Amino acid sequence: MLLMPKRDWQWKYNDAYSVLSISLGSEMEFLTPYKMKMLIPDALMELDFSVEHAKFYIEFLELLTNLSCIADAFKVQLALNATAAHFLLKPQMPKSWFFATSSMCVFSELGKIFKLSCREVNAQVLVVETSVQASLVMLLDEKLQLSDSKSLAQFECIKVMHDRLHPILVNRQIVAA
Repeated sequence: MLLMPKRDWQWKYNDAYSVLSISLGSEMEFLTPYKMKMLIPDALMELDFSVEHAKFYIEFLELLTNLSCIADAFKVQLALNATAAHFLLKPQMPKSWFFATSSMCVFSELGKIFKLSCREVNAQVLVVETSVQASLVMLLDEKLQLSDSKSLAQFECIKVMHDRLHPILVNRQIVAA
């Protein structure tokens, strides 16, 4: 069952875990992976889950309904993290140098899944924000080593130029009559 926004939802910085969280009522709190250095100043105080946040969250959930291979609980987790990333992360410059260039031109759009190739390892990412030349993507895999000293954990975000996004190719069987 998908979790729908309520009036009492609130963003707040969780000092105990040092991450942004969202209070989903009196008995439930969802922790994002986003630490203080990644957040805009407003995210460090209590902030209502606004109508704009709710609209984005619901639209993002709807985009994920096409992915039947993903459990509803994981879709909610993706949508909450995507909403947090979209509204409360500091703007980033693209860090495309970590990733191999794609040989195919892609059309990036919100909720679309792509692969990034880094150090000959492919990782799946989900687009949470897009512009003309670059997209903010969220890592779906558990971890991606970017360099000897830098890595991304699941649900962390990085901005990349569109030429780094590799399409996920679906094997289609063509039957001729």
